Formats: sequence, C-alpha cells, structure tokens
Amino acid sequence: MVATTLLGETQRAPRRVRHPRGPWGPRAAVTVLRVVLVVAFLFGALFPLAWLVISGFKSRNEVTRTPFQFFPEVWKWENYAQILQDPAFLQSIMVTLAGALIFAALSVVVNSMAAYVFARLDFPFKRLVWVIVIGTMFLPGMAILLTSFIVVTRLHMLDTLAVLILPGAASAAQIFFLRQFYLSVPRALEESAFIDGAGRFRIFLSIFLPMSKPVFVVVAMTSFLAFWNSYVWPVMTISSPNLFQIQQYLASFRFERGNSELGLLMAGSALAAAPVIILCLVLQRYIVEGIKISGIK
Repeated sequence: MVATTLLGETQRAPRRVRHPRGPWGPRAAVTVLRVVLVVAFLFGALFPLAWLVISGFKSRNEVTRTPFQFFPEVWKWENYAQILQDPAFLQSIMVTLAGALIFAALSVVVNSMAAYVFARLDFPFKRLVWVIVIGTMFLPGMAILLTSFIVVTRLHMLDTLAVLILPGAASAAQIFFLRQFYLSVPRALEESAFIDGAGRFRIFLSIFLPMSKPVFVVVAMTSFLAFWNSYVWPVMTISSPNLFQIQQYLASFRFERGNSELGLLMAGSALAAAPVIILCLVLQRYIVEGIKISGIK
C-alpha cells in the first residue's frame, strides 16, 4: 500500500508555479489598445465637426490661414447672428426640413408595405420581382440621373417640392432592411389573427406596425439624412430661390461671395448640420435597437 501510494505521488504531474502578473500583462495591453483605438476614432470623427463650428467664429483670412490655426485670434460671434438674420438661409432651412420630414414619412409608408408584401404574401413571379427590386441596389444613382430628369420633366414636376420627394421614396435597400425584420415575426401571430377574422391589411396595422417602431426610426433617419444632404438632384430640378435646399443655398452663397465671407459660410454650414446631429443624438437608442433586431433572421 505504501509503495503504491509513493508510486502514485511520483506519477502526478508537477504543479505549475504561477508567477504574479505585472501591471503590463496581456489584458492590460488589450485594454490600452482598445482605449487608444476609441480615442483615435472619436478624434477622427469629432475633429472636423469641431473645426467647422470653431471656424464659424473666424474671419475670412483665418479660415484658410497658413500655417493652420485651430482657434481664432478674435472670436467673431456676429457671424452666427448675421447668418441667422438672412431670410434666404432661414427659408432654405425650413423648406429643407419640411421636405425631409415628408420624405421620411413617405419612405416609411411605401417601403414598409412593400417589405410586408415580399415577406408574407405569395404572388406570381414573386422571386423574379424580388430579384429586379434588389438589382436596383447595384445601380449607381448617377447612372440613372439623366433618365430620371427626363421623366420628371415630362411629368411637369420641375421646380416643385414633389420632384424632390416622390422619385426617391421607394428604396430597395430599405425594403430589404424591413423585409429582414418582418421575416423574423412569428407566423403564429398571423395565424391567430386569421382565425379571429382579420385580413392582411388589418394584420399589418395591428401586429406589424406596433412591432416596427425601432426599424421605422432607422428607415426614417436614413431617408431624412439622404434628403437633407442631397445636392445634385436639387440643383438639376430646382431653380426657384424660394425652394432652394440648404445645400443649394450654401453652394450658391459660396459661388456668389467667393472667399470673402468664409467665416459666414462656416457658420451657416455648422447651423445646417445642427438639426441632423441633434436628431441623431435624440434617437440614437432607437437607431441601435432597430439595427439589432433587424438582423434576427
């Protein structure tokens, strides 16, 4: 018995000696790397915005001064006050805001109904139609710019707010995004509604719409940003100053005054970016939630 015990003890693997980890172990290095990457990302994302806002307080010579100077020598607060007193700037902001809100709402309505049809309904040539719809995602916007202009010209839509809203309301990318979410909704909910006598439209309104709020926020924000930042299409289709979009106004301001009022131009650009930034900050929780749940299936 004693011999067996001694033999078993000799055959046991030697215990590993644990050395105390120093302050710069692997985990600490990974943590430091993450912090550095986050700081670098935040700096790269926020520095241009901070420079834009600060440049709104500069004189025209300081904006393009060499060597580069981040802060102005004299803060010109009147730049922001002066651009806010320009009726054309305020009108372009209001027209763009109204058009963006209408465009976002219409995009949600049109694309959600189309996504529900492709996710839940069966009809002839469904796969073929779906392939055609998805295929439009791979067409560059510039490739169909001229043909789109010819269409709206023949429809007598030029120089109206409708020409900025209607052509882009349906989006293959947004239909695909919403369809992915609708595919994740359990069919048992629909079957129960069918048993209770509900039709397709009633099911869409009563079941799918209440569940779609987060993804609707993502779709609405995407449409809002696309409308707010559009420049080429408004320049081609809008010629009346009363309907100028904010990007048109800034480009026209730059063309008319050149480098003589760069401080005012920067102040106007910063104010034009403010509504979008505020809206994203307010709705960021819903945006993240919508992106997460849309990828369930």
